[in-house]
Amino acid sequence: MMRLCAAIVLAVAALASPAVATPAWVSSHEVRIGADPATVHLPPGRTALPVALLLQGGNVPRESYGRFARTVAGFGFAVVVPDHRRAVGPVSGLFPESAQLGATVEWAAQENARAGSPLAGRLDAGRLVLLGHSFGAAAGLFAVGNACVPPFCFGPVYQRPAALRAAAFYGAATASQGGAVVPVANAGVPVALVQGEVDGVNPRAAARATYDGLSSPPKAYVTVGGANHYGLTDTQTPAGAAPDPSAQIVGQQVSIDAAARWSALFLRASLGDALAEAYVYGFGDASDDTVSVVSVRAAAAPGGGGT
Repeated sequence: MMRLCAAIVLAVAALASPAVATPAWVSSHEVRIGADPATVHLPPGRTALPVALLLQGGNVPRESYGRFARTVAGFGFAVVVPDHRRAVGPVSGLFPESAQLGATVEWAAQENARAGSPLAGRLDAGRLVLLGHSFGAAAGLFAVGNACVPPFCFGPVYQRPAALRAAAFYGAATASQGGAVVPVANAGVPVALVQGEVDGVNPRAAARATYDGLSSPPKAYVTVGGANHYGLTDTQTPAGAAPDPSAQIVGQQVSIDAAARWSALFLRASLGDALAEAYVYGFGDASDDTVSVVSVRAAAAPGGGGT
């Protein structure tokens, strides 16, 4: 535990520099989860790693999340990034869905026990956390809320896995284009929303209303200064994705590292890491000039306010 805490301190300090490279010690493995090709990123030498499933943005290929996924993995996660291809109405493409959560838990349990697997003994299928971007973030939010909402789920019912512990989403909202935000009953699953300040696809007002509509703390709303809708992908407007009409005004590596740092530390805090909790709900905002943070750590006591 002491070595893990020290690693987190070093990772936070290193990622404060916009010029930092992604962790060189993180390895990557190609796997299949059902019919989906996927890449797993994980740090060396550790066992029983929480499994972080990244639900991609609509038609954003998994290769676009390389720096973000490896950086999150460096904080002590096995980050799984599938390409999930399916049809949504008449359109076929890369569109995540709620069913991926259960499939990933099942895959992790099997792979962890499979003789000869490079991941054997290294995955904790009982601790699933979610990452998501855009379409994938919306799918993740409804999955957290146990809501089967087309086109993210085609029911009639959906049950989130008992292994799901926390989620952190980028460019996320539960509002349809021009529609009202749908509240999410997230009790038991802490949620962070990371939002680009100049996101022209997922407006800040919709993201903030979605945060306000989360039923239960802990929760956090992190604004990344100068970032747009593609502030966590390796390049702006990955091939196949719809462009953001709002230009990013901060370096791509700066926004990726900020999104990865706050996502990873929120997830670690939600899994009981005291140092990460102190960063997310305490000194992190004041010490990181790339973001601004609103958070609620716990439910308000009778007659009092949240912390």
